[in-house]
Amino acid sequence: MATEDVSARFQELDAWGDLDILKALYEGQLAAVAAIATSLPAIAEAVAAAVPRLEAGGRLIYAGAGTSGRIGVQDGAELTPTFDWPEERLGFAIAGGDEAILHAVENAEDSVDDGTEAMRRINIGPNDVVIGLAASGRTPYTLAAIGEAKARGALTLGIANNRGSALLRTADLGILIETGEEVVAGSTRMKAGTAQKIVLNLFSTLLMIRMGRVYRGLMVHMRATNAKLRHRAAEMVDMITGCGIEAAARHLDRARGDVKRAALLASGADIALAETLLARHRGNLRLAFVDLSAGATDKAPAASRAAP
Repeated sequence: MATEDVSARFQELDAWGDLDILKALYEGQLAAVAAIATSLPAIAEAVAAAVPRLEAGGRLIYAGAGTSGRIGVQDGAELTPTFDWPEERLGFAIAGGDEAILHAVENAEDSVDDGTEAMRRINIGPNDVVIGLAASGRTPYTLAAIGEAKARGALTLGIANNRGSALLRTADLGILIETGEEVVAGSTRMKAGTAQKIVLNLFSTLLMIRMGRVYRGLMVHMRATNAKLRHRAAEMVDMITGCGIEAAARHLDRARGDVKRAALLASGADIALAETLLARHRGNLRLAFVDLSAGATDKAPAASRAAP
């Protein structure tokens, strides 16, 4: 495996000066970022495949062991506060259980039975999307989880850092990030881990955009749960409609803190029409505005998804 190779360049690393070591580590991180460029088409394909499942009510599940498992938790945990993704539609299968998020659990990644059982326990189904992460691409726990999820009809995505690895072959869609050897041989928390986190950042953000949770670069699906966020929500409504902060705050009150509904109210819709338009377009505010500007009614035809 390339991720386990020993580089002749770094064999005397511990004898180097501090700045030279840091420069080598820094260059490794830059190389990890650069390696993602060739993965972009696969990430786009994965998002396109995931959207219909999630629009049908499916869940987003992250599966992994060790560093890869923790990276999955970090990405998924941010989706609820950032995009108001429902907690009940988010899940994690981590080798060793919740304890492994903070502490290493010996031999947990080798358990095929635990990986299979994790998918059975959360009753994975055809609308679910399961993301398996493993730098090596051959972690038994992760392979078993992906295999069981695939057998149950879920969409399975594999993210690995070694070409031709079992995870990439087993998953419905594989995302290869060829980060190669590490500065500290085998320390895949470094280049491989950095690349995995960036890939998940890209995947989940594009996914949320395609799920209608971003409009004009704004987090319009955010829930305003405190004073700071309520002010931010009012600013977003004002930026979108130009109605002014005070008016935006009033519309937000009428919309019970929902930025999308408030923006439609500020643009002339009433509550019933705002809810109809958003329901018609699965929460996509851009398409709701297209209908609103066309004088949409309850019987108006839905606008094309390709509308600007």
